[in-house]
Amino acid sequence: MQGTDAGKKAAGGRRGKRMPRAERERQMMDAAVATFGRRGYRAASMDEIAELAGVSKPLVYLYLNSKEDLFSACIRREAAALVEAVRGGITPGEPADQQLWAGLLAFFTHTAECPDGWSVLHSQARTHGEPFAREVAVMREEIVAFVTLLIAEAAREAHGNPTLPEGEVAPLAEALVGAAEALAVWANATPGVTAREAATTLMNFSWAGLANLMQGKPWSPPK
Repeated sequence: MQGTDAGKKAAGGRRGKRMPRAERERQMMDAAVATFGRRGYRAASMDEIAELAGVSKPLVYLYLNSKEDLFSACIRREAAALVEAVRGGITPGEPADQQLWAGLLAFFTHTAECPDGWSVLHSQARTHGEPFAREVAVMREEIVAFVTLLIAEAAREAHGNPTLPEGEVAPLAEALVGAAEALAVWANATPGVTAREAATTLMNFSWAGLANLMQGKPWSPPK
């Protein structure tokens, strides 16, 4: 189920209009993501979410239980959408740099198109304790593992060593994902920055260094 930025999809419903449960629930989730992303978890109210979704507040509680449960559901949905976007942007079998480029482009495209969902994941969920932070951590671990695999495959090819352990490149993947997260926040807050520009910036920042490292030319601090 694809994440969404705002309640523009949610606002289309009318109170009392009959529709399939799944569609009604999606409508309320869209409104919740928009409200949580813009107002923050604590400031957002179930009244606002119901109003944006075009339904009654009791109906929101009936479908999605408490505010805490609703926020958790939003985190899970937006996390799944982000992971799906990144994985879907990559073509297996391409050279490692092309796969990394495609993954970064998909990441920045998704976070730009779904800024409320990205806010829920990056800004809101992490600052309100467990279990919210853990939901995001699971998503992040999956992306880091995926990037680790890409870098490890490239390093094995460069060194001609098919047994190179992934643990040796795992810190690089952590750093790269952290940089992507920070750059997405900056890009969304800076008018005129495109997803392609953000992805290119990070590739220029990271890939030259990774390439040198893979070729046995790591930078060393002065003695």
